[in-house]
Amino acid sequence: MNPYDVLLRPVITEASTDAMALNKYTFEVDPRANKVQIRQAVEEIFKVRVTKVNTLWTPAKPKRRGTSRGYTSRGKKAIVTLAPGDSIEFFEGV
Repeated sequence: MNPYDVLLRPVITEASTDAMALNKYTFEVDPRANKVQIRQAVEEIFKVRVTKVNTLWTPAKPKRRGTSRGYTSRGKKAIVTLAPGDSIEFFEGV
């Protein structure tokens, strides 16, 4: 799997922004990706050293628009901890 296919987009929320002070960065990842693939993708794309990868599934939420009902799609997120001294410049302005 291509590293750019593994990492879909960064997750920018208040909680993830606060975690950046602890050198933890959050990404939405491909549901088929495992921790090893996520680690390799982050290291290759951003040229940093990854010390830890935590993954979690975000559940599907019920949504309604008028009379039609449905669910959002479920997804997978990864919280990546970097080695001390490393950072991702992409997130510095956030």
